[in-house]
Amino acid sequence: MKISARNRLKGKITAITKGATTSHVRIDVGGSTVTASITNEAVDELALKVGQDAYAIVKASDVMVGID
Repeated sequence: MKISARNRLKGKITAITKGATTSHVRIDVGGSTVTASITNEAVDELALKVGQDAYAIVKASDVMVGID
């Protein structure tokens, strides 16, 4: 896979929850869960399945930092 985004988190799909038009795809990345909201069409086109390896790719113009 070639992509310009540098924030790629490799993990395993743990759940796919389809709604009317949007799916929530949960990816376990080293014990932490990242949830992506993507279209149902994208889930079908990528043939996503629970247990499959996948990347969470973060592309944002701003990243916030917080502390306790």
